[in-house]
Amino acid sequence: MTSQTALSAPGAERPSLRRRLAAAGWDRTTLLVLPAAAFVVLLFIYPFAYGLVLSFQPMAGGVFANYAKFFSDPYLYDTIGTTMWLGLPATLVNMALALPIAFRVRHFRWQRILTTILVIPITLGTVLVAEGLLTYLGPQGWLNRTLIELGVIGSPVRLIHNYWGVFLSLVITGFPFVFLLTLSYVTGIDPALPQAAATLGAGPASRFRHIFLPLLVPGLAVAFCLAFVQAFSVFPSAVLLGAPAGPTRVISIAAYQAAFEQYDHSMASAIAMIMGAVQLVVVVAVLGARTLFYRGPMGSGKG
Repeated sequence: MTSQTALSAPGAERPSLRRRLAAAGWDRTTLLVLPAAAFVVLLFIYPFAYGLVLSFQPMAGGVFANYAKFFSDPYLYDTIGTTMWLGLPATLVNMALALPIAFRVRHFRWQRILTTILVIPITLGTVLVAEGLLTYLGPQGWLNRTLIELGVIGSPVRLIHNYWGVFLSLVITGFPFVFLLTLSYVTGIDPALPQAAATLGAGPASRFRHIFLPLLVPGLAVAFCLAFVQAFSVFPSAVLLGAPAGPTRVISIAAYQAAFEQYDHSMASAIAMIMGAVQLVVVVAVLGARTLFYRGPMGSGKG
């Protein structure tokens, strides 16, 4: 007789609520996720749903008036291209710098010290980094004065209040984040795999292409997506180091102006939804493209 039959038999003792919940997978350990789930609902799902509904409640016009206004006004929809022109190159540069440095650092004896030095910009914040770059890259900053004294240039090079100031800020603040993720993926690959390939005669380029790259692509895709989302949401750097009314008027500035200058929170919510949709398209495209490199198991940790 099975336990279920025994429990359903006449006179059988009915299990307690705790046992029934445990049998359904709701034990004490599982219940620990409830605070985290409530946190996500209150601080992410609810604000997102509220903003989405608010975007369809324009101050004037029909339900889709905000979206129609955005895509009919070049001053608004051009911010997508401006933000992409900042976010994508900065992310690609950070990925290109982080990968070779991570491969080199993994063999260093003083890896922790060097890693600590490289991640210092994370502790500074974007505003402090932007303020520092204003002093360092300004017309009378250290960089221009040094180049002028060395005779490299005759007049100061303009590196702030334009595209390059914002771009450099995104690289400086985004590189430590990408580097830490890349280093964790690189050091997680079993060293026996490239050693075995080298024993069989594979050169460094061949080992990277056939061993490291397939194992790294899933992780690098995630690192790229996270770094891109961070760069795409640029705001302080675009205001302090760029030209907010000109070549660095990113989409976050358009949302800010709609909310706090025009006091049109419905339009600001619509711009935020468009911003999130663009990010989602890029993330889905990158995560889908990673299958072109590798379709095997994801695990690459040390045995």
